[in-house]
Amino acid sequence: MKKVLKNVSFVILLLKISIIFGQENATQKRIIIDVGHGGKDSGAIGINGIQEKDVVLSIANEILKLNNDLNKPLDIYMTRYKDTLISLSNRTKLAKALNADLFVSLHCNHSDNPNARGIEVYVAKATSQYSNDATWLAFQLQAALNKELGFESRGVKFANFQVLKETVDYCPSVLLELGFLSNVDESRYYQKSENFVFMAKVLLEGLNKNFSGYGRVGN
Repeated sequence: MKKVLKNVSFVILLLKISIIFGQENATQKRIIIDVGHGGKDSGAIGINGIQEKDVVLSIANEILKLNNDLNKPLDIYMTRYKDTLISLSNRTKLAKALNADLFVSLHCNHSDNPNARGIEVYVAKATSQYSNDATWLAFQLQAALNKELGFESRGVKFANFQVLKETVDYCPSVLLELGFLSNVDESRYYQKSENFVFMAKVLLEGLNKNFSGYGRVGN
């Protein structure tokens, strides 16, 4: 019964959000940053116990900070703002309720092969009117992460991840695997707090340049 009431409350919240944001300027681009995992779902656990849920939340929080310092900040919302577990379906429901123009899901990778490294960017395997835009943005973000931070590019790939499958018909959506926590070098990269800022800066600049046209961050 508690679960039913919780789900009903979430739906009511989404309806209220949809009404509020529907009254705003419809021409303003809205980006949803989906912060992977959270709560009891740690995601990948890497070398020295580093957890995926913490890494992606740190990156997302830095994106928000940098965005707030821009003269023309992007309209960014996150699926979680702290260490809480949000279901995959509720993440995509939030994007739909907010009439998102773009959905970006942040994750980190893990492999039994300790030599596996680099960035993977996924788009939905299913196609829609937004598929070309999503694929183009995926290539641009991957190239930027390679050029600015030196992460190896493992390619743009197509998959049926739930968050991509449930947003493919509503807006361009991409899922980023931001390195392997099972790799010594990439795990160490995320053990330095300043690197969260660097990663966030490249991602925000990529969204500015390729999605909003607002220019560079931190000039």
